[in-house]
Amino acid sequence: MKKTKGKILVVDDERSMREILEIFLKSEGYSVSVADNGKSALEVMKNDFFDLIITDMKMPKVGGLELLRNVKEISPDTVVVIITAFGTTESAVEAMKLGAYDYITKPFQMDDIRLVVKNALEKQKLQKDVSILKEQLKTPSLENIIGQGPAMKELFTIISKTAESNANVLITGESGTGKELVAKAIHSLSPRKDQHFVAINCAAIPEGLLESELFGYMKGAFTGAAANKQGLFELANDGTLFLDEIGEMPLSLQAKLLRIIEDRTFRRVGGVSDIKVDVRIISASNRDIKSLAEKGQFREDLYFRLNVLSVKIPPLRERGDDIPLLVDHFMKKFAGDKRKFSQDAIEMLKNYQWKGNVRELENIIERVILLCDRDVIGVEQLPEEIKSDSTSAKEVTVPRGGIDVENIMEEMEKAYLLKALEQTNGVKTEAAKLLNLTFRSFRHKLKKYGIEKKTITEN
Repeated sequence: MKKTKGKILVVDDERSMREILEIFLKSEGYSVSVADNGKSALEVMKNDFFDLIITDMKMPKVGGLELLRNVKEISPDTVVVIITAFGTTESAVEAMKLGAYDYITKPFQMDDIRLVVKNALEKQKLQKDVSILKEQLKTPSLENIIGQGPAMKELFTIISKTAESNANVLITGESGTGKELVAKAIHSLSPRKDQHFVAINCAAIPEGLLESELFGYMKGAFTGAAANKQGLFELANDGTLFLDEIGEMPLSLQAKLLRIIEDRTFRRVGGVSDIKVDVRIISASNRDIKSLAEKGQFREDLYFRLNVLSVKIPPLRERGDDIPLLVDHFMKKFAGDKRKFSQDAIEMLKNYQWKGNVRELENIIERVILLCDRDVIGVEQLPEEIKSDSTSAKEVTVPRGGIDVENIMEEMEKAYLLKALEQTNGVKTEAAKLLNLTFRSFRHKLKKYGIEKKTITEN
């Protein structure tokens, strides 16, 4: 797909002027349409969006100033440049008050047109950048994802390799694990890092509004559509679009998303013209999309197009060694360097199951900071749900015939040894740390249960 520098509509009742500007602007790399008067221009704008309109001032039916007024109502983001052979101070001032970007008097040099168009489109791009940056003040990279345990090191490697590709990515993980943070990290490390990262939560927007948010709409497409509006796909052009909770997208909308992925084209709601885009899609879900597809609740063909590359984020309960780092990070965020948790409190946090993952940890630390005024926060200051979860013993029963306790304990110990080795990819030193064992004791237990393997490494 050939990339253009912007879409321009040239409006002039003189055929020769339209043709000269069309030929010149196309040679400069712009996509150009033409109209012979303001009324025709407004008809064209009903089905298409333009970054810039260059219009003559004096035209039959609808003149330049009237067209300018209508453009600012229909498509506020479109930049307008006025050209006229009848330049006066009064008309120039009126055009600028109505929102014109610039005012050029005939005759002019093509270098003048080149410079004005270039500056006008740069201004429009800057306005879009500012609006997006207000919502996205900082694009995180790997340094913003906290963790140094084996699971997170593996995740960092996957993120770095995934970022190098232009393929679509599906991020999976439980709620609260930081899927959007990972998506932003992939974008910030990718060749698209200087372009927009645009995010939307598919579960947070009603079905009827989600389509117009993604694809935009034309004026009058539905009740309340008072002006043309660009959708998120247009805003993310050349950049990345993050579709969070993709599993909640309606099936009817999934078909349209599939078309964009396959053809790189779409239509605004109420539009008749195809719009081309180059967008990398990163999607995420805490649900099993493959299982949904097998049940007919998600399009299987779309699943495969979204899941070209996959990233799975481990739950916090499998990242016990990262708890102290995360606690320190959130403590600095909410209380600076003046306060800290006791070691006993840290250990209790490490043993908690964290069903809400990192988001739950952040919320609990913020709550503790607000309710406790001590410099050192101990176990007694932790919420009851953490203390009860960490201290309660599981209910057990002893069968009438009795049990072999030693055998049960050995089986449990063996299971923990194997699990620790699995989570550390067979690195014994790391596995020993997970089980709070010395390396010598760990090796002794491996030998005791006969689970030494060639695939297991010393470090």
